[in-house]
Amino acid sequence: EVQLVESGGGLVQPGGSLRLSCAASGFIFGAYAMNWVRQAPGKGLEWVSGINGGGRDTTYADSVKGRFTISRDNAKNTLYLQMNSLKPDDTAVYYCARVGGNVRGRGTQVTVSS
Repeated sequence: EVQLVESGGGLVQPGGSLRLSCAASGFIFGAYAMNWVRQAPGKGLEWVSGINGGGRDTTYADSVKGRFTISRDNAKNTLYLQMNSLKPDDTAVYYCARVGGNVRGRGTQVTVSS
C-alpha cells in the first residue's frame, strides 16, 4: 500500500522553527519527485516546495523562499521541510505529496502564534 505519513507539526511562536518529516512506504521513494503543499484555514491548497527524485533540484514558492528548506533521505524513504523564521501566515495543514499518482498524506498542523 502506498502511504505518506507527515509528522513534526505543532504550535510555534513567530520567528520560530519547525522541521516536518514525511515517511513514505509502498513505492520506490527515490524514483519520484515530491512536493510539500499546505492549506490554510478557509483557503485552497497552496504549493510550497518541490524536490526531484535525486534530491539535487529544489524549488520554492516565493512566500517561503529563503526561510524553508526541502530535503530528502532516500535511504530512509523520508522527505523533510525545515521551516525557519515562521510567520502567522504560515499557519496551515502541511501535506507531503508524490508527483504522479495523486498520492498525498493526511497532513500535520502547523500553527504560528504568540
